[in-house]
Amino acid sequence: MRLRPGLAIDLGTVNTLVYVAGRGLVVEEPSVVAIDRATGGVAAVGAMAEALSGKEPEGIDVVWPLRDGVVADLEAAMLMLDAYLRRARVHRGLLRPLVVVCVPRGANWYERQVAAATVEERSPHCVVRLVEEPVAASIGAERLPSHDGAFVVDIGGGTTEVAVVAGGRVVRARSLRVGGNAMDEAIVHAVKATSGVLLGRRAAERLKISFGLSGGEIGWAEVTGVYAPWEGLRSVRVPGKLVADALEHAVGAIVTTV
Repeated sequence: MRLRPGLAIDLGTVNTLVYVAGRGLVVEEPSVVAIDRATGGVAAVGAMAEALSGKEPEGIDVVWPLRDGVVADLEAAMLMLDAYLRRARVHRGLLRPLVVVCVPRGANWYERQVAAATVEERSPHCVVRLVEEPVAASIGAERLPSHDGAFVVDIGGGTTEVAVVAGGRVVRARSLRVGGNAMDEAIVHAVKATSGVLLGRRAAERLKISFGLSGGEIGWAEVTGVYAPWEGLRSVRVPGKLVADALEHAVGAIVTTV
């Protein structure tokens, strides 16, 4: 019997992952929770809550509790994490369980304390250890332990971590609060400005993946969004160059940081 189960949690801006030693990855879900205003309880979490985003039933608030890689809404984050840990069926052993939580390199002291408090509030008998994301990325890529050094570029939803890691320690690093979300938002703004159509998060993400900075092979894609003048659905052809131009600022900032 494992007396001190190892648990790793990645509270990401877009997705949350929970890993249990001996069982592997047990939770990989969007970092979103739907809260019932009347009771304050969880109406849905993860993919089910994400499906309600933008079309919330009366009395339901859909909350993304993390922004730029750190906890922005502590109460919502604790509700979300509680649901995920219940789903993971983590049982206490005879000793205090060790929980590893990833944090961005650029997180300040307060943001790090909030990340630890989010876990400790749900599991007050655990031992929380914070690990900076570049180190975690190096371990995941099997580059540690290594005294030669590893160059890490970790582009997440809210942050981009650029670092040199050697011997399990960060030698030099820059944390940029620009990631996939900023790219998606830039595409949403560009499409709305040129066509009046407001795209959803997933539609913008598909355009980003399809075109990137190259403009794609076809050169355009058809997507559906809400047409602002009459708030009805409308399909629009989006040029690949429009997407590339929208991504240029965020990608340029990442390249400069690298």
